[in-house]
Amino acid sequence: MADQPKTVITGATLVDGTGAPSRLADVAFENGIITEVGEPGTISTAHAHQHVRADGLLLTPGWVDVHTHYDAQATWDPWLTPSSWHGVTTAVMGNCGVGFAPANPDRHQWLIDLMEGVEDIPGSAMVEGITWEWTSFPEYLDALERSPHVIDFGTQIAHGALRAFVMGDRGANNEDATADDIAQMSLLTEQALRAGALGFSTSRTSLHRSKHGELVPGTSAQPDELFGIADAMRRVGHGIFQFSPEHSRVPVDEWPWMQELARRSGATVSVNVNQLDDGSEVWRKTLALLTKAHESGEKIVAQTAGRSIGVLMCLEGSVHPLLAHPAYHEVAHLPFAQRIAALNEPTRRARFITEVPDDNFYKALVTNALKRMYTVTTANIDYEPHPSTCIGEQAKKLGVPPMQLIVDHLLSNDGKGMIYSPFFNYMYGDLSMTYEMMLHPQTRNGLSDAGAHCGAICDGGMPTFMLTHWVRDRTRGPKLSLEHIVYRQTQHTAQLHGLLDRGVIAPGKKADINLINFEQLGFDMPYMAYDLPAQGRRLVQTAHGYEKTFVSGVQTVENDTFTGQLPGALIRGPRK
Repeated sequence: MADQPKTVITGATLVDGTGAPSRLADVAFENGIITEVGEPGTISTAHAHQHVRADGLLLTPGWVDVHTHYDAQATWDPWLTPSSWHGVTTAVMGNCGVGFAPANPDRHQWLIDLMEGVEDIPGSAMVEGITWEWTSFPEYLDALERSPHVIDFGTQIAHGALRAFVMGDRGANNEDATADDIAQMSLLTEQALRAGALGFSTSRTSLHRSKHGELVPGTSAQPDELFGIADAMRRVGHGIFQFSPEHSRVPVDEWPWMQELARRSGATVSVNVNQLDDGSEVWRKTLALLTKAHESGEKIVAQTAGRSIGVLMCLEGSVHPLLAHPAYHEVAHLPFAQRIAALNEPTRRARFITEVPDDNFYKALVTNALKRMYTVTTANIDYEPHPSTCIGEQAKKLGVPPMQLIVDHLLSNDGKGMIYSPFFNYMYGDLSMTYEMMLHPQTRNGLSDAGAHCGAICDGGMPTFMLTHWVRDRTRGPKLSLEHIVYRQTQHTAQLHGLLDRGVIAPGKKADINLINFEQLGFDMPYMAYDLPAQGRRLVQTAHGYEKTFVSGVQTVENDTFTGQLPGALIRGPRK
């Protein structure tokens, strides 16, 4: 990167990422590095190329999102939205055991089908967008590095691709690995780590399946396979072991091998933890085990979301209640505008209410889900709605069939009405579980899934939600401090992958910076965009309130709009 002249920001409300109290401060940076942080008026602006008068605006490190799925998008898209709309300056992809390297040519479509099934990214977009300039994982990194990007990003080697590359159909079919298979996977993981991979990821949940219903390779891998792969981290000296579990199994079946893997490899094990809607307290048992592991010196952390995990249901999306009704099937093939017109026909509209299918699909999607459906009426979606406002309860109060409310809302706004339905982390009818998780020192914020679940989820804006909901707007329980929330998605997440050069506003650190109008920070209305290759769809939501964002000292955002600069870089391994 060419020399950058000096920039000075004066009069900012600085929250530096360490958890220290906010303070008024001036900050200077040049050549991509923060050079000075001082009291207001102590940093000279005489020789500054750019002087930004913050006038009290919030100044933070750029957000570090450690759980994204840009593995395909990064090969064609320099902007990496939605993350870059929401103040993220570093993203980590390659999570949950799905990725695209290493890859033999005869596995390309198979890997696309796997990613489409697990992460709901349109297969046609990946077919058209990915150019497959690689076979090995190092070659994949080289291909990523050849294209400009607006933010920094790193990746991990995924078990699904690795297993299929080494074992072929045996790996794809989840057969047990032989000793030779394990040795090869270990060497290829070592190769990936030495080339710059930040870790290894796998999936062990039955929820993750290809578009054809096949489990992700490695779902039932035996401990010796996992140990052998993790031994590569011991040999190289860096890397985390990230996995998505069958949540009910974590405290019992998964914990012994997790402990052994952490001990023998020295790697940090990062396990996704969510609250099931089954009345159990599995997540609380996992927190207790995390505390014991920390006391024993085992590096195990839980990755947690900042809000409930759910879907935004709409008629353009992957899932919505009308899918379970024959009256919808009859017009589902029509183009969107014609479909909406057909659904608005009085006779058909009435059928949704008067004809109630007696099958398990309808019961699962509608009858038994009414208590988990909430109408979306504002851009700042209420992700902590009171149970009394669910569609089921509202129908009772109004004395109308619930399906009438569902149909009316989905067909509102020219057929673009949305319904929010949480399915993880909302068993108590509020976010009290999430509150506890975010106070535990052995948890890390993540699970935004940015770039994935394009037809049903819009969680790439979670970093913005962390400030708007938890710090400023929450009414149904205690809030969290601004300093804690900034720390949770800057220094705290950066440290997980050893990215010690960022996540803090301090001299010598990377100049990844957000300047935010905290009072005005919020969301624009979510909508379905058709901007992926092959006009693939994705549910997106932009932000407002990001006055400026800098990546390596280069301004990438001005008043919520891209400047056109692309200073982002591929991250190869930990940074000191």
